[in-house]
Amino acid sequence: MDKIVQLCKTRGFVFSSSEIYGGFAAVYDYGPLGVELANNVKRAWWKTMVQEREDIVGLDSSIFMSPRIWEASGHVGGFSDPLTECKKCHTRSRVDHLLEEIGIMADEKMTEAQINKLLDENAKKIKCPKCGKSDFSPAKSFNLLVKSNLGNFTGDDEDPVYLRGETCQGIYVNFNNVVDSMHVKIPFGIAQIGKAFRNEITARQFIFRTREFEQMEMQYFVHPNDEMRFYNEWKEKRMQFYLDLGINKENLKWHKHENLVFYAKEAYDIEYNFPFGWKELEGVHARGDYDLTQHSIHSGQKLEFMNQETKEKYTPHIVETSAGVARTMLAVLADAYTEEKVGDDIRVVLKLNKDLTPFKIAILPLSKKEELIKPAHDILNLLKSKYNCDFDITQSIGKRYRRQDEIGTPYCVTVDFDTLDDKKVTVRDRDTMKQERVAIDKLEEYFSEKF
Repeated sequence: MDKIVQLCKTRGFVFSSSEIYGGFAAVYDYGPLGVELANNVKRAWWKTMVQEREDIVGLDSSIFMSPRIWEASGHVGGFSDPLTECKKCHTRSRVDHLLEEIGIMADEKMTEAQINKLLDENAKKIKCPKCGKSDFSPAKSFNLLVKSNLGNFTGDDEDPVYLRGETCQGIYVNFNNVVDSMHVKIPFGIAQIGKAFRNEITARQFIFRTREFEQMEMQYFVHPNDEMRFYNEWKEKRMQFYLDLGINKENLKWHKHENLVFYAKEAYDIEYNFPFGWKELEGVHARGDYDLTQHSIHSGQKLEFMNQETKEKYTPHIVETSAGVARTMLAVLADAYTEEKVGDDIRVVLKLNKDLTPFKIAILPLSKKEELIKPAHDILNLLKSKYNCDFDITQSIGKRYRRQDEIGTPYCVTVDFDTLDDKKVTVRDRDTMKQERVAIDKLEEYFSEKF
């Protein structure tokens, strides 16, 4: 994990937020390569979930929403984490995380009393992550919604507005708008990619758990009788998505939720074997009609579907798929990170899926002489409208190859002095390191086949 974190920093994938001011805990900035990787992850998800499907439409709801939405959803009253404080160093920690460290799973649906019972039973085994002592206060619930003073000019804490804690509520409250404007028919889905915010106390494990993060969520609205059939179909589709990204099948597994919320029929997580253990990558949930019903009650607006052919009116049930951009990024980085022995050296290479790599092709003139720079730029201009390309002239060609390996670039195109005569370039493959000469006027066709 330390190697991945270091690679992300030195190669421009991920930086600590506000670093020149000492950093800001559990918040990160995506660097030049990180933003490309994140965008490619989002494109892959959107292509699978929206572009290639006739029954799913997209949405981009606002981050700020009426506070009544969060009351209706239960977030104001029940969206909380159990926290305990070390009596020695006063560090606050999430109890479920402390228990997880000693192999005990504390489900998020447990009551405060149930959590405290587990804390008491294992008090001597649990260590403070900061000072290592085992002396904790009783657990108390801490609401995760982030408050804002939007529109509040008096500074009081009445009628607070929140940054959204999840993106799906924006989908539920737009149900009627989508049905009326798009004339969709059940079953159909609404997909959204967007920022969410949570007041995580013990955010940790690099970009796995942060206070500001981006979700990729889809809510699939179905007839009540069809919920479990579509739920099982979506389980298969979502697991296949990660396999299609090139993630090793052995690093993926299903985890069933044992302690369900009262309205859910079933819930599974796709877990990935991160360097710090098996953790949730995506959730697939059969949520019933709870969400639309709650918003119907609190808003006074009916959120129902009318079958125009049979005249049947009902509140749809929902199958949810919920994934995180950062977690998906971390999973593909961990899965792609490879160290190979080449001669007496160790080659670090990110064997990323070609669709996800920040750069598809690197253009490398063998020297900085203008006679090579000019044709190299011509090749860049030839390819850059179709592929995201890097133009690299710093250090020796060997070091440039290694640098491109580390950031996952699938192909390097070297422009050398022979190019001036034969109008050909050397194309190097990232994974095999094999090289071949390709005519410049054949490069577009060559890469079209490769990609």
